Amino acid sequence: MSTSTMTAEGAATATTAPVGAKRGGAQGRRGNIHRPERIWGRIFITPPVVGFALFALAPLLFSFYASFTHWNGLSAPLFSGTDNFRTMAADPQFWQSLGNTVFLMLGIPIGLAISLALALALNRRIPGRGAFRVIYYLPGVSSVAAISILWQWALNGDFGLLNQLLGMVGIEGPNWLAEKAWVKPALIIMGVWKGIGFSTLLYLAALQSVPRNLLEAAMLDGAGAWRRFLHVTAPMLSPVTFFLVVTGIIGGAQMFAEINIMTPTGGPEFGSATIVWYIWQQGFQNLKLGYATAMSLVLGLMIFVVTAIQFYLNSRNVFTVE
Repeated sequence: MSTSTMTAEGAATATTAPVGAKRGGAQGRRGNIHRPERIWGRIFITPPVVGFALFALAPLLFSFYASFTHWNGLSAPLFSGTDNFRTMAADPQFWQSLGNTVFLMLGIPIGLAISLALALALNRRIPGRGAFRVIYYLPGVSSVAAISILWQWALNGDFGLLNQLLGMVGIEGPNWLAEKAWVKPALIIMGVWKGIGFSTLLYLAALQSVPRNLLEAAMLDGAGAWRRFLHVTAPMLSPVTFFLVVTGIIGGAQMFAEINIMTPTGGPEFGSATIVWYIWQQGFQNLKLGYATAMSLVLGLMIFVVTAIQFYLNSRNVFTVE
């Protein structure tokens, strides 16, 4: 290698070295500038992360362990393997309460149909529309305890409001909350009335967001009112319907306060006991917290599976705007 070549390489190295050093220094300064932001970011996310770990993750892990133990909440849990799950499989009251819970969910499609009909009516210019919009949403802002006490009085077999209304048309009403054949329909009526305001509000908002040009185009093509609703309006409402079905199933599977107030003993012949009420009875009345925890895990798994199936089945049927 010649002397001139070595001199050129040395000059190139001498020339490029300060440039790299300057770039590294600039990047270091930029890192130092953003370092306080990263520190404050970590400080702000620490409370929710710690809260999740303490009040969600830790109880979940402990409940998983407790489901494999005999535990009364007063003494230390004793590991028992799968005894709780074998007891659950052979427990007739567990299956009956689970069946009652599924039966009460029949109110979901009934409530959605009534809510959609009310939303269609309220979407028109009718007298008193503003006042009625306030009235129908009142159950949505009332407490569950107040609603349960109100309906416990309304469904009374002797002097209840519902039986008095039936008596005006010559029908002798049953003792709703004291007869096994009628206690679940009574709870369905109450549940539909309680949730109708929220569902109607969402449907009304969805109806008002339907593009007018689509409805006008369908009308110009000769589509009648029913065909416009079936092929234009209903697809636009499908995301709201999907949301209400999923949340209705999750909420219905966790129904407890209404049962505990209106039928404190689980109803006639255990006819109104829901799965969450039965879990509460076993855990806090019979002090079988290990068994109650095992049932809670099974219920959570069921809700997860049903919700996942709902998302899968509706992924191709729910209309989305792109």
